Amino acid sequence: MERLNCIIMGAAGRDFHDFLTFFHDHPQFRVCCFTAEQIPFIANRSFPHELAGGGYKSDIPIVGEEELEALIERYRVRFVFLSLSDLSHEEVMHRASRVQAAGASFVLLGPEHTELTSRLPVITITAVRTGAGKSPLSRAVATFLHDRGLRVGVMRHPMPYGDLRLQRVQRFKSAGDLDEHSCTIEEREEYQPYLDRGLVVYAGVDYRAILAAAEAESDVILWDGGNNDGPFLRPSLSIVVADALRAGDELSYYPGETNMRRADVVVVSKVDQATAAQIAKVREHAAQLAPRAKLVDAALRIEVDAPTAITDKRVIVVEDGPTTTHGGMPSGAGFVAAKRHEAREIIDPRPFAMGTIAEAYRRYPHLDRVLPALGYSDAQRRELAATIRSAAPDAVVDGSPARLDRVLELDVPVVNVRYEFEQRSGPDLMQLIADAVR
Repeated sequence: MERLNCIIMGAAGRDFHDFLTFFHDHPQFRVCCFTAEQIPFIANRSFPHELAGGGYKSDIPIVGEEELEALIERYRVRFVFLSLSDLSHEEVMHRASRVQAAGASFVLLGPEHTELTSRLPVITITAVRTGAGKSPLSRAVATFLHDRGLRVGVMRHPMPYGDLRLQRVQRFKSAGDLDEHSCTIEEREEYQPYLDRGLVVYAGVDYRAILAAAEAESDVILWDGGNNDGPFLRPSLSIVVADALRAGDELSYYPGETNMRRADVVVVSKVDQATAAQIAKVREHAAQLAPRAKLVDAALRIEVDAPTAITDKRVIVVEDGPTTTHGGMPSGAGFVAAKRHEAREIIDPRPFAMGTIAEAYRRYPHLDRVLPALGYSDAQRRELAATIRSAAPDAVVDGSPARLDRVLELDVPVVNVRYEFEQRSGPDLMQLIADAVR
């Protein structure tokens, strides 16, 4: 049988999962390379042939997406599969147009070919956009189930940005595990809050093996999605978060619209910050796309560990990296806390930005008053710390869940700010979850 040459377009996450599910089971397709986008420093690596299976004698290269057309020609590619999330519908079709103009076919894989089935109840939490409030909800659900005496296996959307051979299956129970796996700031943002609650997090590359590891010591699986990607597991209950501050994105982002159309429960978040018109718009779209889904309104309550360290001080605000970069949010919890607690000045970080941090401001011009928590390499973490020191703030307002005081050497106070989920209306979400698990 002739093997059909393919490329997988990704960002070091779903792309590897799609390879190990669909492509592993369909050997008539030969993946010539992966392309990489969104996350810095993830190109110029390779996917290990030991993980790829018997049909691959050597590692599969990972190349920057900007080389797509040349790669299609070089490898005589027949199909290009998109395995990338948090894209506007327009951005998806621009990629499709590039692929077709180069002569290949453009493909989107669906849940039937990529979702794994667990023997345990599975609660999936996804969103229509990055930064919608998925992480605070996921932590609240995990805590609720844990407090009911259940062993909760938290499976996190992958962030394997290092040596893929060493990251096949990752299990995090302590801060030492984060150090052992050389986790980036983005990984720490997602894992550390669970560890602080005494929960175990599973992630990595091979989600069949990761699921088996989680099932061996869990009563229920909680899928905490990344970006607005779909779940890797077939849900017993699908909860989808929609951001009231970005009303309308649920109709215009991929695969966020897919998530909402499949939802059992739609959580309209940030209702404490949004207007009545914004909330009504999201609810209207939810009724159109997922008429059987239950609707829940929720606030994201901001908690600050040392508000007096903000008041009347010159502060620099650091926010969650993906939310404020490709997620498109100009600010987050840190900026709200700095305003609420009357900082004397919120420093504009741009004049002080170093190296790749300065590059991020050029790439994401919507950012001005906040500093994205970028730390995908040791060098970038040093640039982040140098940017903060050059701004000479009285304090750092840390709206990133990564706890910068644990990963950067700073000589000023760090005020930790976090979002906490708070249901405002609709059917009792935790009861819906308890029913699904039971």
